[in-house]
Amino acid sequence: MKFQTFLLAASAAPLAFACPVGKPSKTVTVVVTATHAPTVVAVPPVVSPAEPTPTPEPPKSDPAPVVVAPVAKESNTPAPAPASPAPASPVSAAKAATISGKSTFYGGNLSGGTCSFYGYTLPAGLYGTAFSGSAWASSGNCGGCVRVTGPNGNQITAMIVDKCPECDEGHLDLFQNGFEKLGTLSAGIISTSYTFVECGITSPIVLKNKSGTSQWWFSMQVMNANERVSKLEVSTDGGRTWAGTNRQDYNFFEQPSGFGTSAVDVRVTSVSGKTIVVKNVKVASDSQTTASSNF
Repeated sequence: MKFQTFLLAASAAPLAFACPVGKPSKTVTVVVTATHAPTVVAVPPVVSPAEPTPTPEPPKSDPAPVVVAPVAKESNTPAPAPASPAPASPVSAAKAATISGKSTFYGGNLSGGTCSFYGYTLPAGLYGTAFSGSAWASSGNCGGCVRVTGPNGNQITAMIVDKCPECDEGHLDLFQNGFEKLGTLSAGIISTSYTFVECGITSPIVLKNKSGTSQWWFSMQVMNANERVSKLEVSTDGGRTWAGTNRQDYNFFEQPSGFGTSAVDVRVTSVSGKTIVVKNVKVASDSQTTASSNF
């Protein structure tokens, strides 16, 4: 802050009168006495530079301790595989399920049925039936047997050999001779229930090639099986490796590009997981091979 000071001299004793213009926060006054008239020189206040406000440092924290994991020792023992529940047997599940519905009848069509069992004869004690189109499962039930119970409690065992496109899962279209064992033909439709069972066949399974089968196109079916067949695999290296096939709606297992050889080993698996291996099966049109066993 700037200000001026005027000094008046008296004759006997000098008197100084200061009239500040404003109230300074700090002033320094220097009085100079001269011979004739004293002069007061005002010096601006010296302002010390403000000390910088120290920036607070963030609190220091001790570094987190470093935990060094011990190095695992190598072991030649393989880690145990996680346990998984064993899959339920398809046959056991099928046996436990009873499907209720109805049955009709028709004249029967074994050789010309959708399961393509041409040239096959039903074993004694078995009847034929057409099975639900909605539960056809790409012919997965072909050759399987059902125990059918009629309205009076009497029963028959029938093999699935044909498809009934309009039938729901509970509707069986029985061969006429089987229907007669459960009810009268005049009834036309009767209430029935059925359960999947083994067919009771003890003679061996039969492998049959479709017409046109060759080393460049493979098509084979399984007949006379005691249980439903779930898959058919082929080996061209003596059983070291196995190649799958695709099941068709007409009950043949196929590989469109073939296997490039005139003879193969065949492995057939049932719905319960049983397997039969047939060695050196001829790959030729309409050829047929009988195995040595059944499921």
